[in-house]
Amino acid sequence: MAILEILTLPDPRLKQVSEPVVTFDAELRAFVADLEETRLAGPAAVGIAAPQVGRFQRILIVDVSGRPKTPNHGHLILVNPEITHWEGFAIGREGCLSVPDYTGNVIRATGIRLKAQDLDGASHEFDMEGFEARAVQHELDHLDGLLFVDRVVSRRTDLYRRKVYKT
Repeated sequence: MAILEILTLPDPRLKQVSEPVVTFDAELRAFVADLEETRLAGPAAVGIAAPQVGRFQRILIVDVSGRPKTPNHGHLILVNPEITHWEGFAIGREGCLSVPDYTGNVIRATGIRLKAQDLDGASHEFDMEGFEARAVQHELDHLDGLLFVDRVVSRRTDLYRRKVYKT
């Protein structure tokens, strides 16, 4: 396994739309293992999408199980994810491995129904809410060439320089 290089803004590849996965094989599993290792190496990253490391396929990983009292489905590897229903909306603060210097306020659906495949190509459906729904929407945006900064309410009032903590 390897920690992959994360593309960061203003890299134009981050705007590229990803293609569906059609081959479910050992190479895909090896890539996802590297993607997970890369996520775990990031500072407090709850998700990562394949385009963030320069692979333009519809693959993402989300795990919000480390947040207490957050309803979730645990560690999810989602291949070819698609939101089939959404409801409600809320503003929330988001950050991103590909935009390391900023956080911002973004409007997202508060509840979603998601259809996706696993690493074997089997289909699954998930009903998600709250922070897990927000995290999946954030990562899914990467698959369509969008970053949270493209969705901030106002770049003037809702984009914040990330605090740097001394170690």
